[in-house]
Amino acid sequence: MTTPVRIPADVERSDRLLGPFTARQLAILATAALLLYSAWIATRAVIAPLVFLAPAAPIAAVVTVAILTRRDGLPADLLLVAAIRHRLRSRHLVTESEGAVLAAPRWITDRATRARPRPPVPTALSPEELRLPQSVTSSSSGGVGVIDLGADGLAVVAVAGTLNLALRTPAEQDSLVGQLAGWLHTLRQPVQILIRSARLDLSTHLAGLHTAALEMSPDLAAAAHDHAAHLSELAAGEHLTRRQVLLIWRESLDNPAAATSPGRWLLGRGRARRGLSAGARRAAESRLLRRMTEAADTLAPLGVTITALDDLQATAVLSACANPEGLVSAAADAAAREAIITAAGCTDTDSRRADPFALDTGFAPESLTIGTRHLQVGSDWAATLAVTGYPREVTAGWLAPLLTHPGRVEVAVHIDPVDPVTAATRLRHQLARLESSRMHDASRGRLSDPQIDVAVEDAAELSARVARAEARLFRAGVYLTVHADTETELADEVAAVRALAASLLIDTCTLAYRAAQAWATTLPLGLDLIRVRRTFDTAALAAAFPFDSPQLPAADPVHAARPEGVLYGRDAASGLLFVDRFAPEAHNHNMVILGRSGAGKSYLVKTEILRSLYRGIEQVVIDPEDEYRRLAEAVGGTHIRLGTTGGRLNPFDLEIHTRPDGRRSAPADALTRRKLFLHTLIHVLLGDQTSAQRAALDTALTATYAAVGITEDPATWTRPAPTLSRLRDHLGRLATPAAEELAAALHPFVGGGAYAGLLDGATTTDPEGALVVFSLRELPEECKTIGTLLVLDATWRRVSSPAERRPRMITVDEAWLLMRQPAAAEFLFRAAKSFRKHWAGLTVATQDSADVLSTELGRAIVSNAATQILLRQAPQAIDEVAAAFRLSEGEQQFLLCAARGSGLLAVGGTDRAVFASLASPTENALITTDPSELVTTGDDGDSDIDLNALPSLPALTDPGHAGTATSDHGADDTDSGEEVLLDGRSV
Repeated sequence: MTTPVRIPADVERSDRLLGPFTARQLAILATAALLLYSAWIATRAVIAPLVFLAPAAPIAAVVTVAILTRRDGLPADLLLVAAIRHRLRSRHLVTESEGAVLAAPRWITDRATRARPRPPVPTALSPEELRLPQSVTSSSSGGVGVIDLGADGLAVVAVAGTLNLALRTPAEQDSLVGQLAGWLHTLRQPVQILIRSARLDLSTHLAGLHTAALEMSPDLAAAAHDHAAHLSELAAGEHLTRRQVLLIWRESLDNPAAATSPGRWLLGRGRARRGLSAGARRAAESRLLRRMTEAADTLAPLGVTITALDDLQATAVLSACANPEGLVSAAADAAAREAIITAAGCTDTDSRRADPFALDTGFAPESLTIGTRHLQVGSDWAATLAVTGYPREVTAGWLAPLLTHPGRVEVAVHIDPVDPVTAATRLRHQLARLESSRMHDASRGRLSDPQIDVAVEDAAELSARVARAEARLFRAGVYLTVHADTETELADEVAAVRALAASLLIDTCTLAYRAAQAWATTLPLGLDLIRVRRTFDTAALAAAFPFDSPQLPAADPVHAARPEGVLYGRDAASGLLFVDRFAPEAHNHNMVILGRSGAGKSYLVKTEILRSLYRGIEQVVIDPEDEYRRLAEAVGGTHIRLGTTGGRLNPFDLEIHTRPDGRRSAPADALTRRKLFLHTLIHVLLGDQTSAQRAALDTALTATYAAVGITEDPATWTRPAPTLSRLRDHLGRLATPAAEELAAALHPFVGGGAYAGLLDGATTTDPEGALVVFSLRELPEECKTIGTLLVLDATWRRVSSPAERRPRMITVDEAWLLMRQPAAAEFLFRAAKSFRKHWAGLTVATQDSADVLSTELGRAIVSNAATQILLRQAPQAIDEVAAAFRLSEGEQQFLLCAARGSGLLAVGGTDRAVFASLASPTENALITTDPSELVTTGDDGDSDIDLNALPSLPALTDPGHAGTATSDHGADDTDSGEEVLLDGRSV
């Protein structure tokens, strides 16, 4: 458990001057008494005292009760004023279009007709209390979007990275909180932290699946549609959310004209901004950028990255927040605008930003209905709660349960730092007033008020800490906006959020008659229009740690709610976890999966393979245990079972590739490469050789190829390759002792030898297609090494082919079996280092983590994997795994008790998230290896299965439709060998 932190009591509570009345209440009472006395003086000649007292007494009682009663965070008198204003203002608002008010939506007029005989006339959506921005432009220095808030100044928005605080040790949590406190100490101006909770938009992902299905075979298309239907069901049946942390800084323009302008907010296109000085604007922009840079530098040691939004991104985020009923359609609009601008050839930054189509964007929703305690924003219902009470002691991350609530809840934290000198003066004066109140009660024999006693204690402690420069004071307000699809659902969600807050000893209140201002307070504008605040010291405010999230931070801040990549499963925040290993920002495309037997490694790998096929990513699987046969047969892949009849690879085959235009090509040194590989193969088969034997072998190899017409002329390379029997024959014809010894040693592998079926003869099945599975289970132990070498050679030739450049994934399951073989271990090391240059990713899955982590090659493979997944670990291996991956105690405890299929995902080495595998029933039938499930399907793992209802996949189609992955090959590609077409022309 982390070190408890004390939240100060309300040290700025009003002092009671006379009985239960404060100075403000006494002033109201005095005013009411003066008015009543004036009325008595004016009417005493005509009204008897008792008659006057009859109405005066209730009035005085009502005034007294009003000033002593608090409701919804306000005294009753102020709440009455807010109610009157609410009734006098228009509550049905619509957006203006070309200077005219749009007709009221039917859902407004129908609702109003049922309530009153005459429907209200809709008013233009420009209420002063909403404070919606007018425009977003690029800063004078470029690169950062500046939000024009009119008389309230300018603001900038940045996306902050997140950390999973629950997976850190108590010591690490305290350290992170301390570092966050260091950033709070640097604050001199207000800042807003907004934790957005947007719906997960799967529309783009689903559209991509349906589009890709048009290029697939009917069976695979059916599988893709099944996956899309499964995602649609998840989206329709659950609140799938994506959380995003925004930092908003605001600066005033120091412009008196703007401050006194009566029209503070004017919405609509083409309206001029009032009183805006260019010099004041540049100065405000400079201060904003400086504050953003300071925050980025200070938060970087925590692992929290700050990404500033440009004008298009800020526009999209603001529009999405102001239009919560849409599935981040504003982000799609921003992307479309960017695409149109690019297509128009506007590459110059200034001309692109000046494009009116890019900047002319409204932020107001289509319509707005303001209720007493809630809003109807378009078709979305929203209500805002204010936090009015806090627990006495908290630990690190005390705000996390509200941040990770499964519903659509947005949390806005407004932080206003108090200058230390001002804080010391206020605390000194407040302490004197509180002591005076306590002494006043004691002098009259009344029991002391416990709240005053606690406030006096905290005020004295804070005053001493501020004087010693150990802490700073902040005025902070916390607001929660709850979204729902219907009014009934909104009431249930508000009740659930309030109950959750109450379980944390956090008091909340609805904001009656201030729903519009409360909603605007939780928009990314940096404005607190409610000002329900509480005094915090640095430690208490830092312990809230609003950067805590169980979800991985999104690489693209604008499209954070529009996932790309492959679905891995559910995360710990009621969302779905998508990972794109071929994303442009990925360091490499490799992945390593470690977990004990039965933890779900193969299940997860097969899930990724199947869903990557939908994206057009080729798959090559090296399967030591023959666990991928059912999947390969189901999707029409190529399944090569080495060591069986029909499972043979001819090591003499030259490296020939078929280009997209149908012509075939090969590296200029293809024949030389093949001879060198055959030297390696014979060395693995027969062991070390003398120099005479190596010379004899080289001579025999040249003669063997020449005997079938293959020479140094590339035109001859398309002829059928020779076999190992021919090599043995040519060695025998050399009639030298060294050659005869080699020929005799090759006898078991040729002709009628025991192992002839593996090497001697033409290749039975070409390793072509979208999914190629090399099964090694049927290989005899004596041939495991040579069979592995043949598979790795075929895989490397496929990956390194410059004629067939496309995204590929090479999966090595149960890698511990291959790591015991030097040739396989060297291949894995080379693949981990260089696959990225060939637009390929290596997937290594193993249950014996010790075999991987105890060797230098294994550690190199792990360190070169940008994506790392740890499933359940054995207690005997957890220490070594924890040391290799720098796991905290919380992460270790999770891995020791993780359920099957649940694991810890690390991307880029720093971002980590907990997830659980997720598959549809159809996918589960294809990928499961659970014997209890296979029995029900009649598949024992060796016999054939009925594939009539399962999809099949032919060779991949045009690479131009290969999916959404992005290549990173090019300048750093080390494959510089010259390639020749087999018609003799070089390219």
